[in-house]
Amino acid sequence: MHYSFKYDRITQFIKEFLSNGQPDGVSVFCCRRRKNLAKRSKIAQEAFEIAEPVVTGLGFDLVDCSYVKEARGMVLTLYIDKRGGIGIDDCETVSRAVDPIIDESSSIDPDFFEVSSPGLTRPLETEKDYVRYAGEKVDVSLYQPRDGKKSFTAAIKGAEEGKATFVFDNGEELELALEDIAKAVRHIDF
Repeated sequence: MHYSFKYDRITQFIKEFLSNGQPDGVSVFCCRRRKNLAKRSKIAQEAFEIAEPVVTGLGFDLVDCSYVKEARGMVLTLYIDKRGGIGIDDCETVSRAVDPIIDESSSIDPDFFEVSSPGLTRPLETEKDYVRYAGEKVDVSLYQPRDGKKSFTAAIKGAEEGKATFVFDNGEELELALEDIAKAVRHIDF
């Protein structure tokens, strides 16, 4: 018999499951989910680390960075956000501040450099994302059903200590560990 976990509940599982000793023939395989860490190339990660203090100093959050080959060449893109959203002037401000720093770096040599908003449909991944969008409605999908439901739409009340609190239209609240959330995106009414 094998038990497999997609997210980090290792400590809880070990305490509960093994409290009476591990049964014979049972093996445990745990796979820790990479929460709060974007999958970036080495160059994109270096660019992220170089740009983050500058972007933060300008009052924005650097939410991701990519370094990809496109038809026109290698493109380095910084994705920035702030409460209330990002405009073209915000992208220009960050571009002007970060571009000279990227140019000075010996290992980062993109053919093109861009600054962009993450877009309306970017999944919320970090606690900071949930705090940034507090008060806004989100569509949430869970790894495991909660009260018989695997998905719901609710407003974010807040987030702290690895948990987010949601408020439904009827005023009911639900607190979830971020590791239990498979995906959360901003709700868009058409």
